[in-house]
Amino acid sequence: MNIGQAAAGSGVSAKMIRYYESIGLIDAGSRTASGYRVYGQADLHILRFIRRARDLGFSLPRIAELMALWRDRNRASAEVKRLAEEHIAELQRKARELNDMAATLEKLAQSCHGDDRPECPILEDLAGPAAPAK
Repeated sequence: MNIGQAAAGSGVSAKMIRYYESIGLIDAGSRTASGYRVYGQADLHILRFIRRARDLGFSLPRIAELMALWRDRNRASAEVKRLAEEHIAELQRKARELNDMAATLEKLAQSCHGDDRPECPILEDLAGPAAPAK
């Protein structure tokens, strides 16, 4: 199948397939005599693996690690679980940060009159001094 068909069958855009090839995440598809990329079912399987991992928020370096483990039939599942648990902790940290941001914005929005007055606590807060770096 060509790259468009591989994209349609995997849910990964042709542009991203080319990108994954360029960074070495996947092997470049073989080429026809006219230079078109050709992909098989195994390539689709790999692309679907990548797509699912991306949907779960894994970074490309982590996906490369997961793919290496997936291909290694002698791997210990403990390593895969460790990567998943590290990712869970990172997602939970990000979720807490997003919740904190939402709570701050909600508090600011509640303190804004939202009328014709020019005073706006939201803009005042944004223009205030920067918080110290963490």
